[in-house]
Amino acid sequence: MKDRRPYIIPLILISILVYGTLGYHIVQPTYSLFDALYMTVTTITTVGYQEIKPLTTAGRIFNLSVMTFGWLGIFFVARMTGQMLIEGEVVKLFGRRRMDRKLSSISNHYIVCGFGRVGRVVCDEFSRHDVPFVVIERDNELIDSIKAREYLFIEGDCTIDQTLLAAGLARAKGLINAIPDVAEAVYTTLSARQHNPVLFIMARADSPNAEQMLMRAGADRVISPQVAAGTRMAMAALRPNVVDFMTVATSGEKEGLRIEEVRVPVGSRLVGQSFKVIDVRAKYGLNIIGVRRGDGQTIYNPTADYIITNDDTLIMVGDKIQLSRIDELFGPARQR
Repeated sequence: MKDRRPYIIPLILISILVYGTLGYHIVQPTYSLFDALYMTVTTITTVGYQEIKPLTTAGRIFNLSVMTFGWLGIFFVARMTGQMLIEGEVVKLFGRRRMDRKLSSISNHYIVCGFGRVGRVVCDEFSRHDVPFVVIERDNELIDSIKAREYLFIEGDCTIDQTLLAAGLARAKGLINAIPDVAEAVYTTLSARQHNPVLFIMARADSPNAEQMLMRAGADRVISPQVAAGTRMAMAALRPNVVDFMTVATSGEKEGLRIEEVRVPVGSRLVGQSFKVIDVRAKYGLNIIGVRRGDGQTIYNPTADYIITNDDTLIMVGDKIQLSRIDELFGPARQR
C-alpha cells in the first residue's frame, strides 16, 4: 500500500493555519486575515509575542483551542516525520522524485517488462552498452535487486496501460517483453502496440503456441530462451571458435572488435552509391558483412556493386575507433 504520510503532514499543518486564521478573523472582527494568520503562527509556535489587539473572552477561548489543536497537530507531524526518517522514507521520497524527473525526460529508450532471469540479463547488457532503459517490475524482492544496480525503474504491473505510459511508452524506441506468463505477455504486447504503433517490440516465448500468439498480438520479434540456449550450445560444440568470435564481437567485451548495425538515414550521401564507390574498408577500416533491406530481405556478404537505398540497415565489423566514425560516414547529403 502506498505511504500517505508525505501527504498527511502538509495537510495537517495547512488545516491548523486555516482553522486559526478563519477563527480569529470571525471571533475577533477587528483582526484582518493577515492579523489572524500572524496570530495563529505566533500562538502555535509559542514565540511569546503579545496579542496584536486585546482579545475578548470568546477570543481567549478560541485561542485555547488553537493552542490545543496546534500542539496536537505538531505532535503528530513530529511523530510521523520521525518515523519517516527512521524508516528512510524521506530518502526514498526524494529518490523517487529524482527518478520521476528522469522518467519524464527520457526518450528513445527501451522499456524492459519484468526483471526475472531473462529481463535481468537484458538490463545488464543495456547498462554495459550505455543504452537508456526503464524497468517495470512489481515483485518487491526483484525491485530490491533493481535498486542495488541503480537502474531506472517503475514499480507496477506491465499489463496496466498507465504503467506503460508512465515508463515513457510514447517516446520509447523499443519494448522488451520478458514476462514469463503468456497471458500477461500477450496483453502487454497488445497494449504497447495500441499506444505506439511504430514501437519495436521483442518478446520471449516458452512454447510455439506462445510465439504465435505474441506475433499476432503485435510483437516484431519473438525469441525462445530455451531454443536460443540450445542452439548456442550446439554451435559451441560444433564450431567453438566461431561462437567465441561472435560472442566477443557482439558483446563488445574487448575493444578490438565489434559488430554494429546502422540504418541509412533519409538524405544520407550514401544513398544511390555502391559499396565500391564509398570503399568503407579503405577509408574507415570497416567491413560490411550484411545488409537488411527495408522490405525485410537480408543480403549476406553483399558484393561491391550493391547500391545503397533508403531504409537499408548495414551490418558492419570494426573496432571502437573505426565505428566511432560512423556519423562521418553516414552524414547528410551535400547541398548542391
